[in-house]
Amino acid sequence: MTFQKFIKLSFLSFVIFFFLGCVKLSRLIETGQPSQKFNLIIRNGKIVDGTGNAWFYADVGIKNGKITRIGNLTGCKSRNEINAKGLIVSPGFIDVHTHIDSSLLKHPYAENYIRDGVTTIVAGNCGGSVLDVAKHFKSLKKKGVAINVATLIGHNTILSKVKGDVAGELTPEQMEECEKLLKKAMYEGAVGMSTGLIYSPGKYSSIEEIVELQKVVAELGGIYASHMRNESTRILEAIDETLRIGKEANSRIEISHFKLPGDNTIGGSKTILQKVLDARAQGQEVWLDQYPYTASSTGISMLFPDWLFEKGSSEAKKILSDPNGLKRVLVDMKQQHEVERHRSDFSFAVITSSRAYPEFIGKNLKEVTQILKLKKEKGESVDWKNISPLELPEVSMEEQYLTIVDIYLKGGASCVYHTQSEEDVVNIMQCPLVAICSDGGLQEPGEGKPHPRSYGSNARVLGRYVREKKVLTLEDAIRKMTSLPALAFRFKDRGGLREGYWADITIFNPDTIIDKATFENPHQYSEGIEYVIVNGEIVFANGKLTGKLPGKPVYGPAYDFN
Repeated sequence: MTFQKFIKLSFLSFVIFFFLGCVKLSRLIETGQPSQKFNLIIRNGKIVDGTGNAWFYADVGIKNGKITRIGNLTGCKSRNEINAKGLIVSPGFIDVHTHIDSSLLKHPYAENYIRDGVTTIVAGNCGGSVLDVAKHFKSLKKKGVAINVATLIGHNTILSKVKGDVAGELTPEQMEECEKLLKKAMYEGAVGMSTGLIYSPGKYSSIEEIVELQKVVAELGGIYASHMRNESTRILEAIDETLRIGKEANSRIEISHFKLPGDNTIGGSKTILQKVLDARAQGQEVWLDQYPYTASSTGISMLFPDWLFEKGSSEAKKILSDPNGLKRVLVDMKQQHEVERHRSDFSFAVITSSRAYPEFIGKNLKEVTQILKLKKEKGESVDWKNISPLELPEVSMEEQYLTIVDIYLKGGASCVYHTQSEEDVVNIMQCPLVAICSDGGLQEPGEGKPHPRSYGSNARVLGRYVREKKVLTLEDAIRKMTSLPALAFRFKDRGGLREGYWADITIFNPDTIIDKATFENPHQYSEGIEYVIVNGEIVFANGKLTGKLPGKPVYGPAYDFN
């Protein structure tokens, strides 16, 4: 090559590179962004970023599972695009109170949650969880799941492993074993410890014992999440106990499914909220969560006196089968329900699942008692389904108690309990410390009549309480579903639309979003959710699941030490 040719080629190369640089610079000047390639761009959306701040217009660029750019992305390229014009783009919803544990291995798509906009869940609530956290997370990663998963370690799970399902304080040796199991769970990624102090065997634990166990968890950065010992006539005492545990264990607190039944005698939800706000004012970190319904759901065994289960469920069945034991139980049930709670029947308790009486799913316990009495009087072949309610016989409270005993002895049942007022639900929802949760689980469409909260908690808030009732602003409602729970549980890089955060995103129509699930017909998915993105992958679009399983374990703070 001659010197002249070399000079010409060099000059030509300079001209080409100079031209390309000018094009790139012009794009940078025009858009304020480099012309980079993304895996996904969400364009033209109205951004509600999860902080509670007012909405704004922007595009969102996603690459390698993370949000890498928020702003005007005109001219930027991507493999996929979503036109979110007219839609709200928000962080994916975080549900910190679920009972999605090993069931996720059977239902990895978590469809009833994904269709409600949820991208991250906390399992292991109310004292019950998987015991081997490392094995559970390993199984989820191997199977693949559509949703991000964090878990608490259950107090009842630990106690049952160490001492069984019975009453009695832990021995020093048992306490040491419990502490070892708690440390193991925390190092494997648990985010804290949960208690369910209305369930065995946790209901028999002393405050001092729980404090000692929570100290182990708190030292490793874990939260204390509690289904308190009482949520009705003695709820103020239960809140005091929870606050004391948090204070003495030097731990932050999450009070689960904060509510107050309508038959309370303490002055309504303002009283219980004020106790929490006073604790906050004194420097104690307390958080709350709530499902947006006037009914709760749990097992039928909760209708019995606590002492019945002191020696476990097998012994409880022996007591109920013995005439003298049964007589004592009936006396205490009368005290508990008629004297203390002023109940005149069990029409508030509706069966959602029952092995003994599947035909009674959807019936309340008073109706079940009436039907059983009718069948006894007129024979088993009586067509009770076509009889008018006015034709059903009258039944006493004792007859209803005996129905509860019969159902429990034949395998038990789950019930929905309609005991709360709409006024208290709204009052609690408006408290700035309250996160929205479901307290639900994964559902098999058509199986039983579960509480509708498993299908529609978030859409219900956004449709009913934001758009229709204007109880909350849109921005605050989304804060309660995203950054608030992320802060309480110390989730890094989730719960907000921020550059560098994981791309967990829910896109919905604010004019149509609504829950469809009802107590009468619960197996109905929410409407108005248009797209759900988990770790940068679209898992729901165009009214159906995409089949992607990009969910990840969300590890607790002690996992980094391991």
